[in-house]
Amino acid sequence: MIIRPLDPAADRQLLPGLAAMMVEAVAGGASIGFMAGFDQAGSLAWWQGRLAAAAQGEVQILVALDDGGVAGTVSLVPAAMPNQPHRADIAKMMVAGRARGRGVGAALLAAAEARALAQGRSTLVLDTISGSVAARLYERAGWEKVGDIPAYALMPDGAMAPTTVYTKRLI
Repeated sequence: MIIRPLDPAADRQLLPGLAAMMVEAVAGGASIGFMAGFDQAGSLAWWQGRLAAAAQGEVQILVALDDGGVAGTVSLVPAAMPNQPHRADIAKMMVAGRARGRGVGAALLAAAEARALAQGRSTLVLDTISGSVAARLYERAGWEKVGDIPAYALMPDGAMAPTTVYTKRLI
């Protein structure tokens, strides 16, 4: 497996794999911003928008690739405000079902943290559904729980879910 930045100019061929992984995640109940019925066309359109945002420097997308293609992804979203040059958000962490349990999520998270630190981003923030597999991953990786927000996000099936906010200081 390799983890590398997604190149907006050269990696368009990865978009169908990223889109399929996102559709699979939502169908499996992942609360990543989309509702049940989210399809390949909608996902592909979303990824095309993310690629455009990456080309503008608004987001940095890391992709994990293995022999089966796209194994996972995570995004680093640098804070845009002048008083936050040290901060970034971690967003849209996903691991393909076929790659789960193989350390892909932990490797993606470590790669995003290293990239953030190399860019002088020393304070990271993320949120995830409280008590989720992702929450356990973040806690194992040394992220500090800031707090829970009840009834924060809808799950793909429409059920309301609490979200936990995490932070990590890299230096």
